[in-house]
Amino acid sequence: MITNYLKNKIYRFLRLAQKYTGTDNVYLAKGGFWLSSSQIFSMAIAFFSAVAFANLLNPATYGNYKYILSLAEILEITSLAGVGAAVTQAVARNLEGSFYSGFKTKLKWGLIGSLAAMIAVIYYWLRGNETLSLPLIVAAVFLPILNASHIYTAFLGGRKLFNYQVKYTIVSQIISVGAIIAALFLTKNLLWLIIVYFTSNSFTNFFFYFLTKFKFRPNKKEDPQTISYGKHLSLMGVVSGIASRLDKLLLFNSIGAAPLAIYSFATIIPEQIERILGNVESLAFPKLASKSEKYIRVNLMQKFWKLSILTGMAMVVSIAIIPFFYKIFFPRYLDSIIYSQAFVLTFVSIPISLLGTTFKAKMMKKELYLIKVGSFIKICLMAILIPIYGIWGAIVAAIGAEIFKSGLVLFLFFRKFKDGPASF
Repeated sequence: MITNYLKNKIYRFLRLAQKYTGTDNVYLAKGGFWLSSSQIFSMAIAFFSAVAFANLLNPATYGNYKYILSLAEILEITSLAGVGAAVTQAVARNLEGSFYSGFKTKLKWGLIGSLAAMIAVIYYWLRGNETLSLPLIVAAVFLPILNASHIYTAFLGGRKLFNYQVKYTIVSQIISVGAIIAALFLTKNLLWLIIVYFTSNSFTNFFFYFLTKFKFRPNKKEDPQTISYGKHLSLMGVVSGIASRLDKLLLFNSIGAAPLAIYSFATIIPEQIERILGNVESLAFPKLASKSEKYIRVNLMQKFWKLSILTGMAMVVSIAIIPFFYKIFFPRYLDSIIYSQAFVLTFVSIPISLLGTTFKAKMMKKELYLIKVGSFIKICLMAILIPIYGIWGAIVAAIGAEIFKSGLVLFLFFRKFKDGPASF
């Protein structure tokens, strides 16, 4: 009785506050609660994982571990990551057949990544580097099913079933990270750690794919353009996918495994905070997919300014707490502090990403392709700066690329929606 009374009060308050926020507060509260809960839990899981790696594994081995995962993430590009966003967009319009075709498409194309991994295996084997070649065999085996079965999150997001999406994600993380931490107590061998990582993540993804399939019974209606659009998004994501992982590859080959470990720990806190702030984009995507361009012109800039204020506050707080956090939990990685504080400046692009979501939701291929110029700029900057300046080169490249991309998104948004009431 009391619970229902409180729910009704909260509901009325959220509805009354909408005229001030200009947002569907009930939707934001429901979806935002689940997504924020997921991210907070993910931060906790990532924290326990990082503490375990920092205290149970030496920096050189951890650097090799991150290098293998970065290589695997680049190979994931072949599994057409953009199909997930296309499926979300289609499911939001009640065209759920792409759930099935999306899985098959990602699985088929993922085999190309496995082939590329085997080529890398041969390369490192011929160079006498078994440390890297054997873990890459594991990656080649598991990559297709690992990525294809993750399509269940796209379906749940399109259905706005954020509660199930979060619950499944949390359970997956508990299993996979728990397995890794348990393995760290048993072995420091890189190959076994990689085996545990891929088997645990593949199992959980595949399990929840089938659970989603049989629990929610996606309908067979399908937009024939969905997979094609997903391939376009994937092609657009090739450059950005490489750009987001190239820093670790270049650092490993330029200055070694131990410095890569320092850089990896420097990005841990900023990346987790950025994911929480990025929930706004996840919430906005299915909404914008069903809204008119007139609605976007009138309402979206108000939300942009509010997110900008929130992001600015997060940047200040992050820079302040980072030194204390590292001294307490990562005393072996105090060299990461200054790099981590500088990396926080990449948050500048978070509010802009809300505007960029519009192009994806409305299938504006031209604008989406143009935005990828920012990723190309990042690759160029990293290729030039990292061999010369090491970790600082990677950070300056990341910040510079985000600033360039933000300016480009703003220009394209106002050109497309120039009739809107808000402007700079």
